[in-house]
Amino acid sequence: MALAELLLALTAACIGFALLARYLKLPYAVILVLGGMLLALLPGLPMVPLDPEFALAFFLPPLLQGSAFRTDWRAFRSYLRPILLLAVGAVAFTAFCIALVARLLLPELPWSAAIALGAIVAPPDAVAAAAVLQRLRLPRKIVTVLEGESLINDASALVLYRLAVAAAMSGANVTPSTGILIFLGLGLGGIVIGWLVAQATIALLRRLGDPMLETATTFLAAYAAYLAAEAAHVSGVMAVVTAGMVFGRVQHTLFSSQSRIAAKAIWDFVEFLLNSLVFVLIGLQLNQVLGRIADIGTGQLASLALILSATLILSRFLWVYPATWLPRLVWGARRHDPLPSGRYTAIVAWAGMRGVVSLAAALALPEEFPERDLIVFLAFCAILATLVVQGTTLEWVIKTLRVEVPAHPGGIDPEEAEARRIIAAAALAEVESRLDDPLEGAIAADLIHEFRDRAGHQERIATNHAAAAAERAARRRIRLAALETSRRILLAHHAEGLLTQEGVAHIEQELDLEELRIRQVLGDERTEAEKARALRMRRPVLALAGHA
Repeated sequence: MALAELLLALTAACIGFALLARYLKLPYAVILVLGGMLLALLPGLPMVPLDPEFALAFFLPPLLQGSAFRTDWRAFRSYLRPILLLAVGAVAFTAFCIALVARLLLPELPWSAAIALGAIVAPPDAVAAAAVLQRLRLPRKIVTVLEGESLINDASALVLYRLAVAAAMSGANVTPSTGILIFLGLGLGGIVIGWLVAQATIALLRRLGDPMLETATTFLAAYAAYLAAEAAHVSGVMAVVTAGMVFGRVQHTLFSSQSRIAAKAIWDFVEFLLNSLVFVLIGLQLNQVLGRIADIGTGQLASLALILSATLILSRFLWVYPATWLPRLVWGARRHDPLPSGRYTAIVAWAGMRGVVSLAAALALPEEFPERDLIVFLAFCAILATLVVQGTTLEWVIKTLRVEVPAHPGGIDPEEAEARRIIAAAALAEVESRLDDPLEGAIAADLIHEFRDRAGHQERIATNHAAAAAERAARRRIRLAALETSRRILLAHHAEGLLTQEGVAHIEQELDLEELRIRQVLGDERTEAEKARALRMRRPVLALAGHA
């Protein structure tokens, strides 16, 4: 019962911290970690142990699969070189830089332990950056590269981490060539298992035919891929990422529209909850980390944390800029892949916040590992420093460098407008082809005006963005007002006892889906005044529902 109460309390705290982050316009990961630290300092608060194996096995699979599921495979493949240079090259370079500096500061620290520290803090966490990137209109390449890096860098860092821990505990030396072969074996093994789990899951999903069962199965698939790969001693991260990408490629033919809508709502909720809990739990580890290294001087701890955190941030810059320029100079790739702006490179270099994987890997170190408690403390400081320094300034850096893409005239992407025009024309042609059918002709004649109107509207959007904006706003107002009236009459009908609750639910779902379509197609440009007016309009509806 105490555990259930604690989880509920932490969930409530997460909601409060998320609201505070939105009010302060800061990445919510930063506020969650700082909030968790403040909670850890409260007297009487029970200790919240974070088992590292549980943290990785419980939190990581759904978060990774969700990110992989949304990944644009074609864009990922197009930018595979910069993604791999970051996810593999930057991780190895950062781990080496941290290990070198750690050895200079702590000569008694074995090289294997120093490399383990570097591997722990090397992989950036995309969750913190995502909160900023989603609010801003960034070039597609930056977003694709950062998201692609986050899918693979955890795997490369954890493989390097395992090699370093094994070397430290056994005393054996692992040569670079052996390490590369082990890395490739673990990665390829994870890919194979992830693909097999995905294929088995797809075969099962085709037979379920129920949105809730299908959504639950996708969650099980994430854990199945991770646990199966770990049991086979290969990369669980690569298995989950592979499965997520396979699901993402077949989602449009595998799932029904109802399943996609239900799954998106459920996955969004679970991802928010897991992300929030994991960052609060990171902050709650503060007391435990500090309690185990109380014998080390405060000044020495502060200097070690400051120097290594600065090295962590600087090493990414030292890698990103040469990795952007050198391949184009050596292989002449500039013709096919033009050199990006220095401002773009600066954003990629600055988006290097660390997160749960780093802390979980540090906590997973064996108790007898050399300088274990100090390594855990330094990893915690690195997470905190990057979240606070880079996380709170990333949006400012983006706006200062003027990297944001300006909004399209009329508020719609030209590519999207052209796609909508083609779809509307195809739908109109299909309806027109049925006008001569003896059975369907009369029905098609009733629908033809609506489809011609849609096709004409999309044609105007594609050719004249500015003029279409006012028309789109008027269409939105009229259609939404009609839907609002429909809801009011529906609930009044129900309040009079003329319709069951089940009937209300079915019709209201249709109205909700129609409103969702309208806001998606015509834009959702509600001001605060419009939101307040909509709330006032809903009050009579809610009152009727209360009487029902």
